[in-house]
Amino acid sequence: MTEDNGATFSFNVCSQCRSICCQDAKPPLTSGRKRIIQKYVQDQKIDFKGPFAQNEYSYPAVDEEIYCRLFNKSTGKCMVHPVKPETCVAGPVTFNINFCTKKVEWFLKTKELCAFAGVLFEDKAAFKEHFEVAKRQILALIAQLGADELRALMEIDEPMTFKFAEDDLPKDVVKKLGL
Repeated sequence: MTEDNGATFSFNVCSQCRSICCQDAKPPLTSGRKRIIQKYVQDQKIDFKGPFAQNEYSYPAVDEEIYCRLFNKSTGKCMVHPVKPETCVAGPVTFNINFCTKKVEWFLKTKELCAFAGVLFEDKAAFKEHFEVAKRQILALIAQLGADELRALMEIDEPMTFKFAEDDLPKDVVKKLGL
């Protein structure tokens, strides 16, 4: 879904959107992803303070308006787009772990919440391509996060989504979660 000018289809849809995914999202970060972002920030000479925060899990720090500090409000772009967090790459696909069934449940945001989700829902080929990327990113994230971090993430409500698929949790994740 890349166009001739190097912009992605998703970027073109998202850059015209009035709903901001970069506000109050707090995507989870693994230690590996933090290192990748830190290296990118240094290499690109991006100057900002305190890029990460930690509560029950690690995530990009937010400003007083709860915008991700990696989001540049003046350009409307992510300053670390090429190395952004896994759930940012996956969006508008999101997930839940069902501890009873030992499944990863896949959700899509509604078109009322996310213009890109509406476009994907209408274009089955684009959706299939995006979901393959989203699934890889999220499964890698799930494999790397700790059990407590995953449990904390599952407490976060994600309204305006609908379930469209599910897969078995990888065996190492089942074991890590003690299921």
